Amino acid sequence: MTGHPRTIYLAGPLFSDSERRFNEEVAAFLTARGHQVMLPQFSCPPFHEMLESGMSPSEALRKVFDADMDMLRGCDVLLFVLDGRVPDEGACFELGWAYAHGMDLVGLKTDSRSSIEGLDNAMIAVPLEGRIAHDLKSLADIIDGLQGGHRDR
Repeated sequence: MTGHPRTIYLAGPLFSDSERRFNEEVAAFLTARGHQVMLPQFSCPPFHEMLESGMSPSEALRKVFDADMDMLRGCDVLLFVLDGRVPDEGACFELGWAYAHGMDLVGLKTDSRSSIEGLDNAMIAVPLEGRIAHDLKSLADIIDGLQGGHRDR
């Protein structure tokens, strides 16, 4: 690692076994490089378990939201996983929140699908400012090159 250790929030899809495994692989790679990675998939028990324990759907949703926001507030980098037919809607919200709060933003896109003639949606591409990696090596290079600290908006 050439930059200083960062606290990274991994925002992306986490609803299938393969998505969760991919998130864990990315987190392990970055952790091995000295960074701390926060994975929302571990912020709460699975939704169905919260419902089975007697929580109402609205209570479970609030628990997930609050836990994820607490995690996000403690990070200085948001890593947005762009893979999938369309970007994950929760990750889109997190990207917007992180952008509004001046966090460093980085994308990871190993998927060739795009929404607009080979380009990503402007509301995602512009905040990422071209910092979109297509593999783990280039992701490490981008994160290591971040200057640190929050940018003013």
